[in-house]
Amino acid sequence: MKKHWKILLTLLLVLSVAMVGCGKKDENGNGSGDDTASTGEPVYGGSIIVGITQDLDSLDPHKAQAAGTEEVLFNIFEGLVKPDKDGNLVPAVASEVTIAEDGMSYTFELRKGVKFHNGEEVAAEDVIYSIKRCAGLLEEQDPNVKVISTLSCISDIVASEKDGKTFITITLSEANTELLGYLTCAIIPVDYKNQADSPVGTGPFRFVSYNPLQSFVMEKNTEYYGTAPYLDKVTFQISADTDSAFMELLAGGIDIFPYLTSEQAGQLTGDFNIAVGTTNLVQALFLNNAEKPFDDIRVRQAICYALNRQEILDMVADGKGTLIGSNMFAGFAKYFDESLVDTYPHNIEKAKELLTEAGYPDGFSMKILAPSNYQFHVDTAQVIVEQLKQVGIEAEIVLVEWATWLSDIYRGREYQSTIVGLDANLAPSDVLKRYRSTASSNFLNYYNEEFDRIFALAIAETDDAAKVDYYKQLQKILAEDAASAYIQDPASYVAISKKLGGYTFYPVYVQDMSKVYYVK
Repeated sequence: MKKHWKILLTLLLVLSVAMVGCGKKDENGNGSGDDTASTGEPVYGGSIIVGITQDLDSLDPHKAQAAGTEEVLFNIFEGLVKPDKDGNLVPAVASEVTIAEDGMSYTFELRKGVKFHNGEEVAAEDVIYSIKRCAGLLEEQDPNVKVISTLSCISDIVASEKDGKTFITITLSEANTELLGYLTCAIIPVDYKNQADSPVGTGPFRFVSYNPLQSFVMEKNTEYYGTAPYLDKVTFQISADTDSAFMELLAGGIDIFPYLTSEQAGQLTGDFNIAVGTTNLVQALFLNNAEKPFDDIRVRQAICYALNRQEILDMVADGKGTLIGSNMFAGFAKYFDESLVDTYPHNIEKAKELLTEAGYPDGFSMKILAPSNYQFHVDTAQVIVEQLKQVGIEAEIVLVEWATWLSDIYRGREYQSTIVGLDANLAPSDVLKRYRSTASSNFLNYYNEEFDRIFALAIAETDDAAKVDYYKQLQKILAEDAASAYIQDPASYVAISKKLGGYTFYPVYVQDMSKVYYVK
């Protein structure tokens, strides 16, 4: 038996998006789903500047590591499917998919007439090449490609023709009913060798120019197969940090800025509306489980008890944001285990007791490495430092550039603790897979054989209720192990010029400029 497109694509992500001073609202003042910053009739044309605080780590979509890069390249590249604002995976380069009931094969019908930005029509060989490249299955694999380990279960990819239609069938070596969430990986031309300098995809915008540490410029793709963007040109202006971008915003040099702190949002008046949504990130004080003193579970648990997470939300985000108790963001409502939020209630005496048991009755000193370009994480770290003092822990914040964070912390695992937000694809396995003992992305050096065993069961499970239960078990293991000190799914404050409408929040970390427009 086969399952068809419409049944499989709704992942039941429930996003809470409140719009402040903008768009349509219901009787409770909540956004109704149009997510527009200003009411008014859309007009075609014009250009805008969007502020970002992170340089792009690669223009090749298969080599990009940072979420901040992926949010920009979302406009240039598409996969067989792509996410929409409601958490559904919708047709992109593929027009239809059929998934085997046992989760052992996926068959995609390729959409006719899809063209790359270089004018070439997408062919089956491009799709096969792109998926194999992302899965690490090419005979000559570029070592810089970020291999998606979940795709390693692919045993074969073949193309076929029937009734003038082209089909791609992906056969797996083991069942996986979540694979669709990973097939958002970019489809690129098989014979194009210049992705790193002049990227070519199928998205609604095409690449114009990139100046490192300065800007990324794109223009409307006039041959896009789908709904054409309103804007002719979008420039992502790269600032060193949130404060620099905010000053540029105040000076009128930026039209949209999606990384405001709550304090900055309160200072904006006049020319901007403020949209508030969720980031769908897991923000935590991530602890290196292989480094002393965090190789001791009692110390990690003490850290968790020492943190007053509600106070953190109140101080850095005016109480907005959603508390979490494990590595799952609340927007993934189907899998999110709300009961784990209270695993470690704020308890100074319990924290001190655990530290004494672990051999640290007078506390210890530690360093918190924070990416300097994300003011929200820096602000959170400052609150954490003061809270840890109450249990005798002297924490020092060390600011690092984003490139350094990626190389030394994420890849090199050279740190004690760090504060950052982790994103994920629209698959529950992607939220949790970094905790597998063998995962290359396991920068926490976390190890638990039971976690590994249940994770494997969750991937292979085809019964939906059983799969949900497995993922909740995994969250509980991480909470009980205090793998890290989980804090929140942060609120997202976005400044939007009152001249603009159409800004849309997504359940993944993207900045979709195809829906943004000037209002008449």
